[in-house]
Amino acid sequence: MWAFLGRLESILYLSSALSVMVQFNPGLPLRINQTHLLPSSLKNRRVGLKVEGSNFTLEGFPFLILAGTMHYFRVPRKYWRDRLKKLKACGFNTLTTHVPWNLHEPIKGQYLFTGNLDFEAFISMASQLDLWVIICPGPYIGSDLDLGGLPSWLLRDPKMKLRTTYQGFTKAMNRYFDQLIPRIEKLQYHYKGSIIAVQVENEYGAYNLDKKYMPYVKNALVKRKIQVMLMTADNGLELTKGHLEHELVTVHMRNIQRETYQDLISMQGPSPVLMTVYTASSVDTWGDIRQTANPQVLMKDVREMFNLKFSLNFYMFHGGTNFGFMGGAKILDSYCPAVTSYDYGALLRDDGEYTPEYTVYKEFFSSVIVFPSAPEPERIRKMVYKSVKTLYFMTLWEILPYLDQPIKSIKPISMENLPVNQDSGQAFGYTLYETTIFSGHVLYSRGHVQDRGQVFLNERFIGVLDHLTDQLPITRQDYQDTHLLRILVENQGRLASGKNINTERKGITGDIYLDNSPLRKFTIYNLEMRTRLLQRKLPSLWKPATEEVKGPAFFLGLLRVGDNPKDTFIKLEGWKKGVVFINGQNLGRYWDLGPQETLYLPGPWLRPGKNEIIVFEESESGMQIQFARAPHLGY
Repeated sequence: MWAFLGRLESILYLSSALSVMVQFNPGLPLRINQTHLLPSSLKNRRVGLKVEGSNFTLEGFPFLILAGTMHYFRVPRKYWRDRLKKLKACGFNTLTTHVPWNLHEPIKGQYLFTGNLDFEAFISMASQLDLWVIICPGPYIGSDLDLGGLPSWLLRDPKMKLRTTYQGFTKAMNRYFDQLIPRIEKLQYHYKGSIIAVQVENEYGAYNLDKKYMPYVKNALVKRKIQVMLMTADNGLELTKGHLEHELVTVHMRNIQRETYQDLISMQGPSPVLMTVYTASSVDTWGDIRQTANPQVLMKDVREMFNLKFSLNFYMFHGGTNFGFMGGAKILDSYCPAVTSYDYGALLRDDGEYTPEYTVYKEFFSSVIVFPSAPEPERIRKMVYKSVKTLYFMTLWEILPYLDQPIKSIKPISMENLPVNQDSGQAFGYTLYETTIFSGHVLYSRGHVQDRGQVFLNERFIGVLDHLTDQLPITRQDYQDTHLLRILVENQGRLASGKNINTERKGITGDIYLDNSPLRKFTIYNLEMRTRLLQRKLPSLWKPATEEVKGPAFFLGLLRVGDNPKDTFIKLEGWKKGVVFINGQNLGRYWDLGPQETLYLPGPWLRPGKNEIIVFEESESGMQIQFARAPHLGY
């Protein structure tokens, strides 16, 4: 279970392997002084991060990597500096971050590197704060993102083999790298930048579908002038399958065994150990209990790793938030979509608030490493705003005539294959399928509804088809005088990992049957919930909200804020399931299934005066939007 990722289950193996590990790091002092190895201290740079015997070295001096992972795309840009300062103040010397392809190239050939996706500014900010950087450009990064950070338009190719040397994949990857890697190149150590290492792909040993793939990605980086240390990262059982010859092999904490260190020695001889993913918890998923870890066990593990002079990357130091629809899913016993918070049991909450563990780790790090004192930023103040009453609503059915021209098709079309977004398909959100029926008793999905489809006859709700329910009875009463069958399908997040990502398609992915007959002649609406949908001028459609209103519908409320907007948390008691927007920004999904009960609303996304809150509720609305000072993410 992922719930146990908060521990090194094999901590005993670390102790029993000590006789092996002594040769890795002989003679390092008890308390390590690295003040001379800060970005601001190294004016004349000749030799970057290297492996010399049992140590990492920087400019020839022993260097212990103490890193924390933070994702710029999961944190509001105006809070980047605050979070990075907290990383520095805790005692970390290195930032690790990942680059999500699907966010940077959401439409094929259109690249976004500005605003909250300006990772160059993020890395430059880290450098200004005297932090080194390890960057993970992918192309696949995992990170519990939709499709592991790969763009869904890749799946328009029915023969696509993701993360292989299949020409359709490598051609797209090379176009993307032509845009991405030059931006990374100039931030490398040798150009007085802060990037000291680049991770090649991510946990490929667990995927391992093409032995030529990892060398191909390495070559793609090197020929684009990546000169800093390259490294691979895999869990303990997969090291030999995911490594690259002559490049550093690092370890994710899963499945660590005594044989793990023997594998490391066999591949690269005595060398320093970098635990690239030491994780406090795991991603929470809708309908499950919250994942937690024992802080005392965590600290015991970290102390043991320091005794063995391991370098360490804490995943996550600060998780942030799955704003919008960026969260992915995983499969345990069944399909499990990620919640909106990416709290992840990190040392900072998703709103940047300090945890008790932050202080514990800061005190420990200061006892083993000498580093310049860095003041902790002041806590960001929170506000409990007055509850907002929903003033107006409009149903989904009323807005349909004002949307872009729907697609007509004999058969259902998956989201990815819809002829929208300049033939890049639909990446996120909802898709509405309409067809006409005249008789029949049972609707069968045969597993073709991905992931959750609400079924209506005209505007009358009759049930849900999803991963667990693949048939739905239709009674004579359901028919009444209407025969328009509507299926509103939500993409709840593509799988973030595993070999099944190649088969991921969302929406309706095959035939839907009424009794034994496949349905035909569909009208299909693309409902990505982009900002431009919410900004349409539809004043005549908004009507005064009442308690009798049922979804799917949009509800509008106005939040009035003073001159200095502050962070808060939205509570939606009495609401069932949907998405919340503030001034056009998608805060993410809510669901009374839990465990998450509040949504983080960053102060920088508010403005003095009137703020527009729109809630898209799928079924049953509440009349009030409430606020809280602290998150409630479940038990």
